Amino acid sequence: MPARHVAERVLKSSAAIVVFLLVWELAPRIGLADSIFLPPFSEVLGQWVQLAANGQLWENLGASLGRSVAGFGIAIVVAVPLGVVIGWYRLVGELLNPLLELFRNTAALALLPVFVLLLGLGESSKIALIVFACTWPILLNTISAVRTVDPLLIKSARSRGFGSTAVFTKVVLPAAVPMVFTGIRLAAANSILVLVAAEMVGAKAGIGYLINTSQYNFQVPQMYAGIITISLLGLAFNQTLVTLERRLSRWRS
Repeated sequence: MPARHVAERVLKSSAAIVVFLLVWELAPRIGLADSIFLPPFSEVLGQWVQLAANGQLWENLGASLGRSVAGFGIAIVVAVPLGVVIGWYRLVGELLNPLLELFRNTAALALLPVFVLLLGLGESSKIALIVFACTWPILLNTISAVRTVDPLLIKSARSRGFGSTAVFTKVVLPAAVPMVFTGIRLAAANSILVLVAAEMVGAKAGIGYLINTSQYNFQVPQMYAGIITISLLGLAFNQTLVTLERRLSRWRS
């Protein structure tokens, strides 16, 4: 791709973000927003750099990343195989569907007090909450992905002499990858959102803890620096998963 086209794509994709940051910078400076509650972006960026330089940012980010990756990984290991089984075997789906409907409509944050009571204020309750929040998008998308594979693909494979195992591994699973990854990407976003809320209760480290303590101490630029870090973490998660999905579903191109 020519350098000119690459530059045009970068400009188009970043234009909205640049405008947003300019508005953020100018609004408190010209009096459209109270600079006490919404400091200019440059001030927040300076605080972010300071937190990075003194190591406080990396300490809290490491704690958050460890919890998020642990809960997210457990959810994938549990939800993908279970979703495949439920999607492929109708009887299993019919038996478990009422229970799935009950839990999928239960807000994860509503169960935070339950996890704290059962598992305490330590790491276990936070990771368990992330696992619960991440499981449902992955599970439901995996079930739907397996059930909605084009029947013509399955009939074509069987007409060529493929057995049930071969149809499942060579047709159904590859065709289900894009929708499964959609659920995984939704779960990644959930893991970040739920993590912040969980770290605001009983945590001694983490980006959610940093944001919460900054609010209580009225360190507003530091609070926004924590919020930006969470956004960047979510963006990095999503981009990593998009890249992995492209590699696993090259057949689509």
